[in-house]
Amino acid sequence: MRRNMSGPDEQEEIGLAQSMLGDWPLIIVSNRGPVNFTIDETGELQTSRSGGGLVTALLGLAQHVDITWIASALTDLEKEWKPEPLTFDDSCCAIDLRLVPIEKEVYEGYYNVISNPLLWFLQHSIWDLVSGPNITRATWQAWHRGYEETNRLFASEVARQIRALNRPALVMMQDYHLYLAPRQLRSMLRRKTRYFLTHFIHIPWPGAEDWGILPPGMRQAILEGLTAVDLLGFQTREDGLNFIRTVESFLPRAHVSFKGGRIWYRNHATYVRDFPISIDVPALLRLAETEEVAQYRAQFEEDTRGMQVIVRVDRTEPSKNIVRGFQAFGDMLAHHPEMRGKVKFIALLVPSRLEVDEYKDYHAEMSAAAAWVNSTYGASEWEPVRVILSENYPRAIAALQLYDVLLVNSLADGMNLVAKEGPLVNRRDGVLVLSERTGARQQLEGGALVISPCDVYATSEALYRALTLPAEARRANAAHLRKVIEESDINDWFESQLRAIADIIRKNREPETGGEPITAS
Repeated sequence: MRRNMSGPDEQEEIGLAQSMLGDWPLIIVSNRGPVNFTIDETGELQTSRSGGGLVTALLGLAQHVDITWIASALTDLEKEWKPEPLTFDDSCCAIDLRLVPIEKEVYEGYYNVISNPLLWFLQHSIWDLVSGPNITRATWQAWHRGYEETNRLFASEVARQIRALNRPALVMMQDYHLYLAPRQLRSMLRRKTRYFLTHFIHIPWPGAEDWGILPPGMRQAILEGLTAVDLLGFQTREDGLNFIRTVESFLPRAHVSFKGGRIWYRNHATYVRDFPISIDVPALLRLAETEEVAQYRAQFEEDTRGMQVIVRVDRTEPSKNIVRGFQAFGDMLAHHPEMRGKVKFIALLVPSRLEVDEYKDYHAEMSAAAAWVNSTYGASEWEPVRVILSENYPRAIAALQLYDVLLVNSLADGMNLVAKEGPLVNRRDGVLVLSERTGARQQLEGGALVISPCDVYATSEALYRALTLPAEARRANAAHLRKVIEESDINDWFESQLRAIADIIRKNREPETGGEPITAS
């Protein structure tokens, strides 16, 4: 069997990570793993690295720190996987991959009922309370049989890995799929087991009033779970403050400190910090210079010759606010008719979660909105909106190289990495029109035109202003964005968490003979 995983060369600064982690093993826990499994024509099992910044941030560490990655096993190939080290590239860099088998009906409730859409819609503030959510007997069954059970399976595997060690471990859980696992893990391990537990939430954390939508039993379990960690990470400072407000509202026995970013609950301290995630800058710049991207770029240049270009790159989900983006473009064409025939809106969209009714319905609304703009303002020689439905990252990068305007008007986003990828690779000093409800705003608003995502009129005017902005202002904004993005890449995101962990441990270091869990107390 082939076990070598392909991927870009890593730029991780290992020294800092080593000094922070020492000889601690690192356990990463996420819903999906860093590996894709396929069978080649000879029947051999092939493994390839999954995409995503989290995997990138860890590759350099694997040569110097023991890494175990725990994820769900869904396919037959995944369920048949026998734990063994997986190597990256042609080096000795390896991780220990542990896959947790989950029954189909259990995963269905955990993922397609509770995680998506219930929690995802709630945390992006896109539930229409008049019609949803309807929390029925089936929802509660999905909660108990799906979400609770899957979190318990993950916690059990983490506990097994920690028990097998004879030294402290750093456990880093990821995202909204695993809110219950930290408290479950604490209950499974003896008090004297030594480990440090973190949880990073990649999506927004809304205000306490949004969390009031959930029944008390679900809400209490989620807050109980997250206040069991030592370090809780969010994309933005506002997300972290919203979490503390939520705890203050719904965990009456908790003591909170907004200034210190600290929660004391059940004789345990949870520190709350923001760690804005980013991209692998060197790897993206290398991809942008490949022949494949150049070929796609040439096609786009031919299709848009003589026109300015508006681009968006998104998954087809309601939180991305694609419909209002098309409506705003139509409004601009209506009130600035001189722009007709001179601007092309290219939307590269990845179909997402179409097995979920709410996503399927939104996909239809999105298609109708684009068709309306084309039928109302288009001509035989000019199609205002071109929608490309597929998952093709090199083609998306080619489009981002050519935009005059990049539209990111999400209703809510934990970060939105397109807002960072675009300015980094763009060749036209393109203008970023950015929703104020994206996590990217915290870092990028100084070089973007910031809009309210529900304000179609303001978005329309922002598109027009971006298309007509003087060249000097465009260059200054683009240079500012590139500087911010290059100075805070994916490695900085990971290393900032390591610094926070080291700081907490220094503040709360226990006597060598104490034998208690390594926690922030």
